[in-house]
Formats: sequence, structure tokens, C-alpha cells
Amino acid sequence: MIRILALLASGLLTLSACATGLSIRTEDDPRLQVGIMLLDRVYNSELMAPIDVFQHTIFHCDPGMRVFTIGRSKEPVLTFEGQRILPDYDLDDAPPIDVLVMPSTEHSMGKDLEDQRLMRWLRERGQAAQYLLSVCDGAFPFAEAGLLDGLECTTFPGDIDKFRARYPHLTVHEGVIFVADGKAITGAGGARSYDPAFYLVEKLYGRKVAERIGRGLVIDWKLSEVAHSIGPKTKVP
Repeated sequence: MIRILALLASGLLTLSACATGLSIRTEDDPRLQVGIMLLDRVYNSELMAPIDVFQHTIFHCDPGMRVFTIGRSKEPVLTFEGQRILPDYDLDDAPPIDVLVMPSTEHSMGKDLEDQRLMRWLRERGQAAQYLLSVCDGAFPFAEAGLLDGLECTTFPGDIDKFRARYPHLTVHEGVIFVADGKAITGAGGARSYDPAFYLVEKLYGRKVAERIGRGLVIDWKLSEVAHSIGPKTKVP
């Protein structure tokens, strides 16, 4: 704490003016750094929903979030629905990440889990991140990398049984849109991929900011109306 106060006094660190909790960034870029995985055959909805919500923080909060994508390489990625998207970074040159986001892909329950380079990278970057957010079957790579150990979680409703079978040591919820426990937020996915992203914005920047972003996206965001579970390791602001 003494070091933090000294850095604040020197101007080398800044506090977010609209965050509900302590958010410390360097003066070079005070925004929270949000890295979103962009892997082959990613589903459009799970990729774009968190991008939409997190990127819009810059219009409602200063500083907001800096959002970027990370691929295995910088080659274009083909989404499940057929769009070609160019990653901003790859696994070798991605910058430090505060919020690591894992959208679901066609291979989230298969060859993505067999990619040991990806698993090592997720384990290292996920452990260093302040928050983890998965949508749909993106929970599988997080669990495979050990990032959900000791935390409550969820995944795509149709794959709950497969998730429990592969990771019997995890406490897995069903019948909810998302679960927040510790630094992990895991969501059901699909069109409800917006909800866990809104939850994190509300947690970090407050309810009014989340609601204003919702109005901009024509989404009536109210946490109390979304079926969710808050795990015992989640810190309440």
C-alpha cells in the first residue's frame, strides 16, 4: 500500500475515476487491457458480444477499456459463420492483459484442448489477469488450463453434462446465464453472451455506466432480472 501511494503521488499510477473498486494502470495507458481470444471457427455471437460491451466503456467512462484480439498467429481467422477476421496480436506478441476473454469455438471441446502451446499460454496469462471471462464452451479451455480450479462455474446449457464429466472436481451450475466466482465469470453463451460482459462492467464501473452502455446497444440491462450465481470467492465492491 505504501508503494501504491508513493506511485500515485508521483503520477506514475492513476486511479480510474469511475470505477467502484481500485483499478491501477500505468500513465502510458490507464485503460484496462481486455484481450479477447480469436481462434479458428469462433462463433460470431460469443466473439462480438463482449467486444461490443467492453469497447463502449470508452464513451461512458474515462478511462474505459482497451479491447484487442489475440490469435494463434496473425493470419486471418475464419469464424464458424464464415467471416474472416484479422487478429490484432498473436500468442507471441500479445501485451499484458487485465481481462482475458475466451469465446466459444467449434473446437472448444476438442482440438483446442489438445493444443499444448495454447494451454500453456492461457495458464500463464490467465493466472496473471485480474479477471477471466468465458462464454459458452469457452469454459472448457479455461478449465483445461486449470484456471477454474476451486471456483464455481457454468457453460453452454447443452454441454453441462460433458463439462461435468470432463472436470468432475468443479462445481458447475445449470439454469443460469452466468456464474461469477473469484476472478472468473463464466457464461452460457449465445445471444446471452452480453450478460456476463455487462456484469463485469457494472462491477468495475458501476450500475449507471452499465445501464448507459445498455441503452446505447438497445439492451435493457438489469442485473436483478438475469438468472445468475455469485460464488463465495467473489469480492463485492
